[in-house]
Amino acid sequence: MPTTIDTTQTTILKRAAIRASLAPSVHNTQPWQLVLTASSLEIRADWTRQLHVLDPSKRQLLISCGCALFNVRVVLAADGYDAVTERFPDPAQPDLIARVSLPESRSEWLPIGALDPMIDRRQTNRRRFENAERVSAESLSAFVSAANAEDAELFVIQEPEHRVVTASLSQRADAIQNTDPAYRAEIRAWTTADPQRRDGVPAMAVPHVDAGAGDEVPIRDFDTHGMGWLPTRTESSSHQCLLLLGTRSDDPTSWVRAGEALERIWLEATARNYVASPLTQVVEIPATRERLRAELNLPMHPHMLLRVGRAATTPTSRRRPLEDVLVERDL
Repeated sequence: MPTTIDTTQTTILKRAAIRASLAPSVHNTQPWQLVLTASSLEIRADWTRQLHVLDPSKRQLLISCGCALFNVRVVLAADGYDAVTERFPDPAQPDLIARVSLPESRSEWLPIGALDPMIDRRQTNRRRFENAERVSAESLSAFVSAANAEDAELFVIQEPEHRVVTASLSQRADAIQNTDPAYRAEIRAWTTADPQRRDGVPAMAVPHVDAGAGDEVPIRDFDTHGMGWLPTRTESSSHQCLLLLGTRSDDPTSWVRAGEALERIWLEATARNYVASPLTQVVEIPATRERLRAELNLPMHPHMLLRVGRAATTPTSRRRPLEDVLVERDL
């Protein structure tokens, strides 16, 4: 039998807000503001943190907010609450991505609650993966189910011709971006060798870049200061586990749902001791994105290419101070 709520809503929702701030985001921009009220937690987009060159449509920004939203749902589920979630509840407030509140009573068990401990363990890993390790069929099935549960779709890139075209288009997209001075300037603005900086991609979490990476599916060059701590040779290969995440529609609500699916898959992978790194260049260039969709005969719109495998851990990226992202209102 369900039990009644026995603690204050604000205490529960504040814990969820703190854990939401650990979500992954494009270039670790952390483009959200969390607004805590007496009865709800709002996830709002912080448009000032948009990557205007890489992400002119705001798709990656909204995917990032979707990841934060899923963390909120996981934390509440761990406390026994099936979150009441309204996505884009007010058309007059386009920055209001979601409003989350508690139901009147607890549930005995909610499956996603088991993912709560994985929020701290999850990380973006740009290291060389262990080639001998394969992602199990059971895990792949679980990842596909996780995407479907969030109203998204996951395409496992397995056929040799699909691997070849994905690698080729990823190389093309990466080359197009790297020849754009505005793109390189934006990358420089969001990478840092300052160990005290609380956002952006830190040098300690990226490979040192020279001519020896050996990548078929290129990892983005974040080593703008020539101070990357990780080994140069990453060997991101088309033969590794590559997962393509997408949705049937291509609109802001779908992008948020894609973010929720991405974080669910990532936490499920973490629970199985896999690591992951996004390889999104191919979906950031419109021409390569559409070509990928056509070549793979996808019924969905692709939003994220994810490399999954096993590797040693990397240093974690820092987070913005809670006072910068959390607003307590009407308490």
